[in-house]
Amino acid sequence: MKTTLLERLTVPKKIRLMRLKARVISYLTALPDQASSDEKKTILAYLKQHDLAVFPYAFTSRYKPEDITLQYDQERNLLYTMWDGAKLYYKNGTDKRKARKYFNSLRMEQDANSPHCYLTAEFTISDNDVVLDVGAAEGNFSLSVISRASHIFLFEPEPDWVKALEATFAPWKEKVTIVKNYVSDHTEGNMISIDDYLPEEQRINFIKADVEGFEYALLQGARKTIARQQNLKLAICTYHHQDDADRIDALLKNFGCLTEFTPGYILYHYGRENVVKEPYLRRAVVRARKQG
Repeated sequence: MKTTLLERLTVPKKIRLMRLKARVISYLTALPDQASSDEKKTILAYLKQHDLAVFPYAFTSRYKPEDITLQYDQERNLLYTMWDGAKLYYKNGTDKRKARKYFNSLRMEQDANSPHCYLTAEFTISDNDVVLDVGAAEGNFSLSVISRASHIFLFEPEPDWVKALEATFAPWKEKVTIVKNYVSDHTEGNMISIDDYLPEEQRINFIKADVEGFEYALLQGARKTIARQQNLKLAICTYHHQDDADRIDALLKNFGCLTEFTPGYILYHYGRENVVKEPYLRRAVVRARKQG
């Protein structure tokens, strides 16, 4: 069974999520032992004791919005919190509830036990790397590595987030380029491809992408850039659509990359066009390496 567009439009969210939770539990319970990994058993045990969650794991209990300390920048009219010892700005200066909830979700995403965590001690940014942060939003990923990178290209089309990014990265203006375009497989209007944007001689060492389901198209539009690079790492989100993980993994392997998914799964149920169906669980991020 799947969550249809009609159900998302007509059924109250609370009821819809209760129904989805029941379907996921039923599906996982019915899996034969050989198809039910320890990862899936852990999620099943969690769901039997908790509400449906995007991250169905116990580590999330450590994070509470009320623990987020916010400060107000009067000059910029923006709220911010401290992230890795630096100011990380939110996209407005009035809605503290939303800001706390948002920053709290970022902490959960990048917990070492989260399937959405981009980096590890072994898979990380090296000194003097050039980084593409595609779908930068507030820029927490880039802020966490700004001291090591030689330059970061931040791709973010939403004006409110651009304002926040300009505030966050003001101390590192010489190391950051903010690109105010959507990124896909071609260039048209306010949409660009990586291949069209970057000059052929541009060195790239790390690509992080979270672009709301356009990751496959983004990679298609970056194939020439990827082919030219040596010692390139990529962290690409794979959860916005049910089949994204398989498609993106296959494409990266076709590019000559060695790939590995982050451990665990997420239960992604956001988005009007997102059809939630069996097997329900989705891999969140694929980490890839290309050498030579």
